[in-house]
Amino acid sequence: MIGAGTMGRGIVQLFAQAGHRVHCFDSVDGAAGKAVEFVGGMIGRGVEKGRLGADDFERLRGRIHAAATIADLADCDVVIEAIVEDLEVKRALFRQLEAVVSPQAILASNTSSLVVAEIAAACAHPERVAGLHFFNPVPLMKVAEVIAAVRTAPAVVETLRTLVAGTGHRAVVAADQPGFLVNHAGRGLYTEGLRLLEEQSASADQVDRVLREAAGFRMGPFELLDLTGLDVSSKVMASIYEQFQQEPRFRPSSLVPPRVAAGLFGRKTGQGWYAYAGDKGDVKQLPTVSPVPALPAELKVWVAPDAADREALRALASEAGARWLDHPDPDALLIVQPWGRDATSEAIALGLDATRCVAIDPLPGFGLHRTLMLTAVTTPAMRDAAHALLSQDGTGATVINDSPGFIVQRVLATIVNIAAQIAQRGIASIDDIEDAVKLGLGYPHGPLAWGDRIGGAKVLQILQRMQAGTGDPRYRPSPWLERRVALGLSLRTPEAARS
Repeated sequence: MIGAGTMGRGIVQLFAQAGHRVHCFDSVDGAAGKAVEFVGGMIGRGVEKGRLGADDFERLRGRIHAAATIADLADCDVVIEAIVEDLEVKRALFRQLEAVVSPQAILASNTSSLVVAEIAAACAHPERVAGLHFFNPVPLMKVAEVIAAVRTAPAVVETLRTLVAGTGHRAVVAADQPGFLVNHAGRGLYTEGLRLLEEQSASADQVDRVLREAAGFRMGPFELLDLTGLDVSSKVMASIYEQFQQEPRFRPSSLVPPRVAAGLFGRKTGQGWYAYAGDKGDVKQLPTVSPVPALPAELKVWVAPDAADREALRALASEAGARWLDHPDPDALLIVQPWGRDATSEAIALGLDATRCVAIDPLPGFGLHRTLMLTAVTTPAMRDAAHALLSQDGTGATVINDSPGFIVQRVLATIVNIAAQIAQRGIASIDDIEDAVKLGLGYPHGPLAWGDRIGGAKVLQILQRMQAGTGDPRYRPSPWLERRVALGLSLRTPEAARS
């Protein structure tokens, strides 16, 4: 292991615990020794908690050695570097390593953003060079990306996959493309959340709350950006966009550079999309939420005949004492449930009075958090009546402005579409895409399984309507998705044999 920083220490611990003899080297004097001590302390916690015997600890601790020079790595079968993200520095290191290790030794880079083939190009034997990308904290993040560069030998990929699997982590294989697999698949949550904010469809806390409570994300995009640091995330967003030849699906937001310039990085600066308090900046201060309005004394409700939750809405209206109408009378609250359209477009398409129209997202399920979307001219009285009605059984509700696809529809459709395009390009297998997203990003479902839960045809409809309504090519559906929908296939169906 070359590099004794946070990532290097985690990788040393992971492989030592898996039974491997590990040498650690760092160019900074004393850093390798400190890393070995640190890893020993981390492993020693298992003894304190009764999970590891004293003899086992000593054997494990004896597998870790601090290397004084790179020459001490001569007998290593695999060398992993986790040093500074600088191409020329890494290339110089790999050239130096080739003069030290055996011709059969594998050289792996823990790079998160560089093209592995560019690192390998400096080597006399690029076929033995691959990417091996772990995530922080390494022992707890149970996934690692094995990146096959253009000239990486298949045997090297298989060896690294087996090596990672032996640690108990899931090894996913990805082509040498921008963002590899995990960071590539994760673009949809960030970029679409930022788009919603750009369009003034919803505030940052509204987007986060809806995605947590309605879709099951552990954190919303703005909470995640504050956690990772906007200074870091902004560079990743810009890098992936440029490396993919300015692909519209990955277009960064113009909202980000001014915040980076202002130093609003997130938790580490005490202010990001949210304000933070506490010694470690771990106390998020939420904006004040307006109280739920009172139900009107007399409320008439009409719901579009094709609404997915029409019967549930009828029951809710009955419980509230509202009058249910079969026709959109002039003074009734008009409720619609569009897929991929905004509330204004749906009102116009149905010939409804947009001032009395409110849309409710049908995607998450009626018993979860409810999102209410206003048209451009919905009156405050109708807004409040809908908010009161949809909240009166205790279910949370968020009122947002007009937005094609609400929040959940557009975010999930974008995530599914990006995963479909990863499969289309052969960057990773379906199983690896699914596991990488669940383990690396912590999503409740893999993106293609999520697409199946929504329905591939429905995802395609959302994307097509969003593209038609906005004219933005970022929403153009992946041909891979279109074909599976046309054939009536699950999105988890394995690829057919290719000629």
